[in-house]
Amino acid sequence: MNSSEERVLTDGFHLVIDALKINDINTIYGVPGIPITDLGRIAQAEGMRVISFRHEQHAGNAASIAGYLTKKPGICLTVSAPGFLNGLTALANATTNCFPMILISGSSEREIVDLQQGDYEEMDQLAIAKPLCKAAFRVLHAQDIGIAVARAIRAAVSGRPGGVYLDLPAKLFAQVMDAAEGQKSLIKVVDPAPKQIPAKDAVLRALDVLKTAKRPLVILGKGAAYAQEDEIVRNFVEKTGIPYLPMSMAKGLLPDDHPLSAGAARSLVLKEADVVVMVGARLNWLLSHGKGKSWGPPGSKRFIQVDIEPREMDSNVEIVAPVVGDIGSCLLALTTAMSDTWPAVPDGWLASIKQRKDVNLERMSSKLLSNAVPMDYHCALGALRTIVKQRPDSILVNEGANTLDFARSIIDVFKPRKRLDVGTWGIMGIGMGAAIAAAIETGERVLAIEGDSAFGFSGMEVETICRYNLPICVVVFNNNGIYRGTDTNPTGGADVAPTVFVKDSRYDQMMTAFGGVGVYATTPDELSRAVNEAMDSGKPTLVNAIIDENAGTESGRIGNLNPQSVVPKK
Repeated sequence: MNSSEERVLTDGFHLVIDALKINDINTIYGVPGIPITDLGRIAQAEGMRVISFRHEQHAGNAASIAGYLTKKPGICLTVSAPGFLNGLTALANATTNCFPMILISGSSEREIVDLQQGDYEEMDQLAIAKPLCKAAFRVLHAQDIGIAVARAIRAAVSGRPGGVYLDLPAKLFAQVMDAAEGQKSLIKVVDPAPKQIPAKDAVLRALDVLKTAKRPLVILGKGAAYAQEDEIVRNFVEKTGIPYLPMSMAKGLLPDDHPLSAGAARSLVLKEADVVVMVGARLNWLLSHGKGKSWGPPGSKRFIQVDIEPREMDSNVEIVAPVVGDIGSCLLALTTAMSDTWPAVPDGWLASIKQRKDVNLERMSSKLLSNAVPMDYHCALGALRTIVKQRPDSILVNEGANTLDFARSIIDVFKPRKRLDVGTWGIMGIGMGAAIAAAIETGERVLAIEGDSAFGFSGMEVETICRYNLPICVVVFNNNGIYRGTDTNPTGGADVAPTVFVKDSRYDQMMTAFGGVGVYATTPDELSRAVNEAMDSGKPTLVNAIIDENAGTESGRIGNLNPQSVVPKK
């Protein structure tokens, strides 16, 4: 056979990369190592962006946020066993939050794993992943890589989005096949998330309920933000004239200073509304399951729910008018079916909301302007609130206990998908992964406001931020501990209390150690100046903002979920 007749070959490494690229997936988040090191190298050589982290969980958190921002599955690549387990936390979190993500992990050889013969990092990863994601697949033959990636993509983004696991044993990567045949085996997924049109009778039923409302309320969830049907959402709210309450990651779908925003009157509208329209939001713990004191007397309200997942209906309370379908199709159908004589929302309801908003905002305004030293949460966030308002295109990442709770109510957001936080599980540690993905996927400046405890989960990723020279400003609210830095050891022993950190820790020096900018800030003016400089320059920056260690409360605003012992300490 002469050289012109030699077969051109490909292998498992190249087929995985080609399968992703043919589906317009061009970024991988991960941690290199056995057996996927060369996969990252080849992907970069083939023009993909490969962002290498210091820990797989943070790479996974980045991939999940990439999925949320782009509506394409974010890709997290990990090594086997321990690396897979680290990534699995992020995969489970993505599934819970309905973020499309694919965790791709190398794994041990099947014949050794199945006989439990003790392979390097031996683990039946597929079995472990299945309960924690939407779908899980294992690929044993190179010719099946294309179909496996296609199935993973469709599973991740169709219906209610979520996480998918793809198990790739080490031997797969080295398998060789004819390049032309390999190319034919690849699949470009057509319409991976098809629209789901709501039933006409469901739309009419919902409108019949809604038109009888005297005190209606719309609740917008992050599902509505994920849908990227921003104009349809806005048109629905404004045509109905119904006040709306955005959940934290839905802030900015309509600007927080919109006259119909009821965010500053949350307690009032939840308790007093008689008809509640849930749009891409779930009646989970974040909304007290739709019942209890915060919702007023039992039976005092009726619920309309718009969701792509029919099993979500009646999950906690009766849904009298379920509308099943994708957000855009459902709201468009509802808006289109409204008559030109749609009844206006009663003036008394709007007036009572405005009155409560005015009182609450006035009560808060003086706290935000304080120049207290050491800073409390209000004056520190007051300084950052102004910066975010002046830079509506920048992305806010937020986590912590008190830091999260105060920021959620203090900092307004003016554009969709500009606020990223801990989501449905309320977990800590998403901050640096989310910030990195936001910078990579959007190219915008990112402001990450972190509690010192939350930052500790992913703080080493500041090296990743510096390595890729990302325009991220991290602000650590440093109050010397978890919730507060004032707890003491009741025994008088040498160990500090479990919730207390090293006093006056210099988190800013972590950033300077890797070549970024570190700033130590003790006043609102110093904090404002440092953050503005960082956002102007785009340089990796960490501002160590010193907060009064007495300022926090136990577990933030969900202290009721953290039971306290009634038995006296010995």
